[in-house]
Amino acid sequence: MIELHQLTKHYGGTLAVDDLSFKVEPGHVTGFLGPNGAGKSTTMRLILGLDAPTSGQALVNGRRYATLSRPMHEVGALLDAGAVHGGRSAYNHLLCLARTNDISATRVAEALEQVGLSGVARKRVGGFSLGMKQRLGIAAALLGDPGVLMFDEPVNGLDPDGVRWIRDLMRSLAAEGRTILLSSHLMSEMALTAERIVIIGRGKLIAESTVAELTARYPSLEDAYMALTADSVQYGAAR
Repeated sequence: MIELHQLTKHYGGTLAVDDLSFKVEPGHVTGFLGPNGAGKSTTMRLILGLDAPTSGQALVNGRRYATLSRPMHEVGALLDAGAVHGGRSAYNHLLCLARTNDISATRVAEALEQVGLSGVARKRVGGFSLGMKQRLGIAAALLGDPGVLMFDEPVNGLDPDGVRWIRDLMRSLAAEGRTILLSSHLMSEMALTAERIVIIGRGKLIAESTVAELTARYPSLEDAYMALTADSVQYGAAR
C-alpha cells in the first residue's frame, strides 16, 4: 500500500504539493491524474525518496522508502525511460540494478523476456527507440518482483500493440494483488486500465473515486476530469 499523509513540498516560493493525503491500495490499478503543473511527478518523487517533503509523509507498506533495506523487492518504478546509460546493453543495465538489491542474473533474463526485449538484450540502449526504452524501464520496475509499482506515462512512444500490452500488464499485475499507481494524460487508456482514480490540481486533492462512480456522474472519464480540473489548470509550475 502507498499512503500519503498531509504531504507538502515547497521549492523556494513554489508550492508543488499542498497538504496531500490519499491511499493507493492493492488489487487494482489506481490512475493518477492532474493538469500539467498539478504536482503528480513531484508526488511520485516524494514517495520514492528522490525529494524530501517539507512536511507530512509518504509511506510504502507503512515505511518511508529510504528505510527499505532492499527497496526494489518492495517497490518498482518507471519515472523517466530516458534515464539510462546509452553505452550499456539492456542486459547490463538491468544487471547493474539487480546487483544493488541482491537480485539474480536469472531474474534479469526473466524480466527482459517479460517485456519482450530478450532479442535485443545485448544491444546498446543508445540505439533503442523510445518505446523500447519504455519496455526496459518497465523491466527495471519489475526486476525485484515488487508488490508496489509506480509508472509515470508508461505508454509514451509505444505503438498500438505496445499500448495494449501495457494495459494488459497493468491489469494482470493488479489481479495478482499488487498495488499499481499509474500516471497518464491519456484519458481513453486510463478509462480502460484503471479502476480507481486520484485527481490533483495545484498540488491539492480534487477527487478520489472509482472510474465507475465518475462515469455514472459524467458522460465519460474525460468529461469528469475536465469538469473537476477546470479551475486547476496552470502553467510554469512543477509537474
